[in-house]
Amino acid sequence: MRAFMLSLAVLVTSQFALAEDGAPVNAHGDAKPGDRLLWYNRPAGNWGKEALPIGNGRMGGMVFGGTEKEHIQFNVDSLWIGDEKDVGAYQAFGDLYIEFGQTETESSPASSKYGRSLNLKEGVHRISYHLDGVNYRREYFASCPAGVMVFHFTADRNGAYTGTIQLTDTHEGTITTQGNRITSSGSTPGRTLNGIKQSYWIRGNYDISLDYEAQVLVLNDGGTLKAGPDGTISFKNCDGLTVLLAADTDYLNQRDRKWKGEHPHKRLSSQLAAASKKSFKELRKEHIKDYQSLFNRFTLDIGTTPETTLQLPTDERLARYKQKEPDPDLEELIFQYSRYLMIGCSRPGTLPANLQGIWNKSNSPIWECDLHSNINLQMNYWFVHPANLSECFLPLAEWVNSIREVRKEETRRAYRTRGWVVRSKNGIFAGSTWRRSHGDAAWIAQNLWSHYLFTLDEGYLRTRAYPVMKELCEFWEDYLKEIPRDFAADYFDPERSRFWKAHLKELPDGTLICPDGWSPEQKHIPREDGVSYDQQLVWDLFGNFVEASQALDEDAEFRKKILSMKNRLLGPKIGKWGQLQEWIVDRDDPKDQHRHLSHMIAVFPGRQISPLTTPKLAQAVRVSMNARGDGSAGWSRVWKINIWARLHDGNHAYKVLSGMITNNYYDNLFSGHPAILVDGNFGYASGVCEMLLQSHRGEIHLLPALPEAWPAGEVKGMLARGGFEVDIQWKAGKLSQAAIHSEKGGICRLRAGIPVKVKCGFSKVKAEETGKGVISFPTKAGREYRVSGIVP
Repeated sequence: MRAFMLSLAVLVTSQFALAEDGAPVNAHGDAKPGDRLLWYNRPAGNWGKEALPIGNGRMGGMVFGGTEKEHIQFNVDSLWIGDEKDVGAYQAFGDLYIEFGQTETESSPASSKYGRSLNLKEGVHRISYHLDGVNYRREYFASCPAGVMVFHFTADRNGAYTGTIQLTDTHEGTITTQGNRITSSGSTPGRTLNGIKQSYWIRGNYDISLDYEAQVLVLNDGGTLKAGPDGTISFKNCDGLTVLLAADTDYLNQRDRKWKGEHPHKRLSSQLAAASKKSFKELRKEHIKDYQSLFNRFTLDIGTTPETTLQLPTDERLARYKQKEPDPDLEELIFQYSRYLMIGCSRPGTLPANLQGIWNKSNSPIWECDLHSNINLQMNYWFVHPANLSECFLPLAEWVNSIREVRKEETRRAYRTRGWVVRSKNGIFAGSTWRRSHGDAAWIAQNLWSHYLFTLDEGYLRTRAYPVMKELCEFWEDYLKEIPRDFAADYFDPERSRFWKAHLKELPDGTLICPDGWSPEQKHIPREDGVSYDQQLVWDLFGNFVEASQALDEDAEFRKKILSMKNRLLGPKIGKWGQLQEWIVDRDDPKDQHRHLSHMIAVFPGRQISPLTTPKLAQAVRVSMNARGDGSAGWSRVWKINIWARLHDGNHAYKVLSGMITNNYYDNLFSGHPAILVDGNFGYASGVCEMLLQSHRGEIHLLPALPEAWPAGEVKGMLARGGFEVDIQWKAGKLSQAAIHSEKGGICRLRAGIPVKVKCGFSKVKAEETGKGVISFPTKAGREYRVSGIVP
């Protein structure tokens, strides 16, 4: 990272707006050295590729930044259609338009002095331009503490703002205007996916409908406001404006309340009333303090970008990167952008990030914009813990907890077992459709277990992760047995159009295989037993459950049984061309470049295969990975970054990372496939973390996959399993020093790649060598341990 923003400000001094004291500032606001900035010299034209995201966890929006007309398309995390039988779809909420009555001319083009930016350090959007002798400035942010979006407009001439504000509703709700407030309200009954048959369960109407509401409050500085009969507010000769937007539904994540709580009207009115009593400066200060309490925990420096490149708009830098011009600062920017997106779409008390986070503009979105469980949902949350955003994980745990009873009932009907499974498409009301994918729930449970490993929060483990893990183990305990033959007589599976048939799940030698599975999304292969996807996920589930049971000192007898079953599971197999087999049958095609890497879960995010413990299997993974190639969809590419990092091949991981930036990012740095999908952003951040630190094997492995492209750098605030926070510095491709902060105490096991010494304060810490290249030492909660290389 470079302290470059001052030079950037010099470059664009012709782009003036007004600072709060009336002094001119550059188009990028009061940017400081070290700020992370996406900036552009023109308004956005395309929603998915150019508009910039804004979000406070519950509300999300896309900002266009037009000069004649501003467009802010917005969503709420819980505006869904669907029910307990069908996933339904995530819905767009509406649009906020602000028309200014200004027209660009050849003699006075706003575009020649235009700047649009997103400051990641503050979570604030800024827009400025010069038109007809007036310097205009806007500042936007989505406040989590206030629960509202804030849009602030100022100018260096009194009375400069005249125009109209309009609120739209994508579900044709009722829009009314009274005084300085616009309200849109409605409900979702009768809404389906435009009649498109997405699954067996689609009906004319869903069993659940939500009430929703949005309110816009307009506060003017000077001038006048006038409510129009058409649901608009006109403003005339105003010195400035502050527009507050709040929106929500009556969704409640409690099945016993039928998924509905109170109508949002009173809550929204209260939020707007409280926000309107604060000045813009107070709202912004409150927002930045809250946002930075998360964002500022983690810093990353992986190299130096040339000054001439740093001074370019983000889209031009991306274009140059595609021409093979090095830009490590852009690689850092994309990483921090991922953290910004996560803070914007997944905060405690909200729903988890779906396929598009909370940035969706369609009511028939691609793949229903659902909680997709055969890779995408899990990928969204791989990076949150190492990137020091553990709180952002909690929405996933709460959603899983809310769907358990529905899933158990459906699973009992379908399989006559305890526990539960999901299909690959999932909604907020526990509806689950498309293909049955038995391993998906176990994969989600892996995310749940990871949160405990990083935080060591026993209360969370006892009330959220452990119950789920136990229920899923019960499903597999039952499902791995031979099912009574008369069972098929009373169950017809509409998905497969035949009666479900029981078959033996235990091989003659006692090996257990998972029945009737498939390898997502290899549709040309029929469902069959022993698919690697299921085998690896069940191995992982059973091992994690055993550890969780031990941590809580619960269910000793059940733990013993699950451990025995884990040890009898069919393990990964090496095929005839040296590949890791995707199926129990050795049928892998070396020309198959399918985007899913479902048989690689044992490497990442699992821990069954490692170059350090299972070198032959790790080599088979390399063979398979090389055959699959480095390309494909964004989420597939970033999964490959993670896998190559786990194979300790930093140069190959970086090759895929660079290819991701070159081929899969839009100008606004969203990943696309083909619409924006946030998993490509979040998986990228996970890959960077895995290249710099790994802790899945019970040891802190420093710089396990450092590429030659990052010869020197520093990372601060990265989390490791076991309750540790780690800072790392490296030079000439080798560890220089590190600091390990122990949050909970306990033994720290460390793999550094070079001989090291450890100090706590001024005292040397006695470290014991516990393996080749591994040392361990005791730690105390709240203490810092400095690690440095031993000079020969």
